[in-house]
Amino acid sequence: MKHLLRALAQRNFRLYFLGQSASFVGTWMQQIALAWLIYRLTGSPFMLGLTAFAGNIPILFLAPFGGVWSDRLNRRRAMLLTQSLSLLQAAVLAGLTFAGRIEVWHLLSAATFLGFVNAFDTPLRQAFLLEMVGSRENLPNAIALNSLMMNGSRLVGPALAGVVLAAAGEAWCFLLNAASYLAMLAALATMRLPPSPPPRSGQNWLAGLREAVHFAWSFKPSRYLIGLVALVSFVATPYASLMPVFARDVLGGDASTLGLLVGASGAGAMAGVLYLAGRRGAAGLERLIAFAGVCAGMGLILFSQSSTLWLSLAVLPLVGFGIISIAASVNTVLQLVAPDAMRGRLVSLHIAAFLGVMPVGSLVFGLLAERFGAAAMVTAGGTLCLIGALRFATRLEVMRDLLAPHYAQR
Repeated sequence: MKHLLRALAQRNFRLYFLGQSASFVGTWMQQIALAWLIYRLTGSPFMLGLTAFAGNIPILFLAPFGGVWSDRLNRRRAMLLTQSLSLLQAAVLAGLTFAGRIEVWHLLSAATFLGFVNAFDTPLRQAFLLEMVGSRENLPNAIALNSLMMNGSRLVGPALAGVVLAAAGEAWCFLLNAASYLAMLAALATMRLPPSPPPRSGQNWLAGLREAVHFAWSFKPSRYLIGLVALVSFVATPYASLMPVFARDVLGGDASTLGLLVGASGAGAMAGVLYLAGRRGAAGLERLIAFAGVCAGMGLILFSQSSTLWLSLAVLPLVGFGIISIAASVNTVLQLVAPDAMRGRLVSLHIAAFLGVMPVGSLVFGLLAERFGAAAMVTAGGTLCLIGALRFATRLEVMRDLLAPHYAQR
C-alpha cells in the first residue's frame, strides 16, 4: 500500500488529491444530471450526442493552445482562475433549474462554456503534477493516482447523482457540483510550492505549438500512441453519451439504473488505475495499452447485445478498464519522454486526441443512432476499437526499442 500511494507522501499532492476528488465527484453528478435532464426534455439520442459534442469540442481546438499556455504561466494561479469559472457555470445552472426556467439551450451553452474552460484547465492540471510531486520518479504514480481519483469519482458521483435525482431533482446536483469546486480552490490556495521559473518569452504561440507537433509526429511511439487514443476516443467513448438510451429504453430502468451502469464502467476503470498505480516503472506499458484496447472493444460488443441489467453490469467494467488504461498509460509515456519545457504542450496533444475527439464521435454516433439504433452503433464502435488495438499490437516491438532508452534516462 505504501508503494501504491507513494506520491501522496508529498504534501502538495495530498492537498490536490483531496480537493480534486471532491470536485470530480461533483462534476460526475452534474454530468449525469445534465444528460438525464436533456433526455427528459427532448427524448432524443441525438441531443445527448450534441450535448457531449458541445461540452468537449472546444478541447479539440483549444487544448493545444492550453498546453502552450501551461508552459508559459504560473500554473497554480492559472488553475485558480479556471476552477473559479467552472464554479460559476455550475452555480448558474443550479439557479436556473431551481427557478424552473431551465431550457435546452441553457444546458448546451453551459456545456460549451465548461468545454472552453476545460481546454485550458486540463493541460494545466496534467503538467502541474510534476511540480506537486517534485520528481519524475514519482510522476507515473501521481498520474495513476490522478486517474484513480477521477475514476473513483465515477463510482461515487453517478451513484450519488442517481439518489439525488430521484429524491430532489437535477438542480441539487448542479448546486452540489458548484460547492465541490470550493475544495479545489482551498487546496490550491494552501499549497507551498518552490518559486516558479520565469515565463518563457521570444517564441510565439503558433511556433511553440508547431514545435510540439513536430516532436510528436517525428517520434514514432508518440505518433502511434496519440493515434490510438484518437481512434478509441472517436469509436469507443460515444457509448457513454448513449447510456441514458440503454438505461431507459433497452433495460427499462430510470435514473438509478443510469447511475449503476456508469458506476459499473467506473469500477473497471478503478481496477485499471489501481494496477497502474502499483507498477514500479513504465516499461511494458505499450503491451498493456494493446491489451486494454482489446478489452474495451470486446466489452462494447457484449454490452451492445445485452438486454438484461446483470449482463450489462458484468461487461461494462471491461470497457472502463480498457479506455482509462489506454488514456492513463499514454499520458504516462508522453510525460516521461517529453522535455521539461515541452511537457505541457505534448500532454495537450494527448488531451486533444482523447477529450477533443470524443465529442466528434459522440455527435456522429448520436446522429447515426437516431437512424440505426444505439445498440448497432455501439457494436460498430466496439468492432473498430478491437481492430485498432490489434493493429497497434503489431507495432509493439518497434515501440519497445525506441522507448527503452528514454525510460532508462528518466
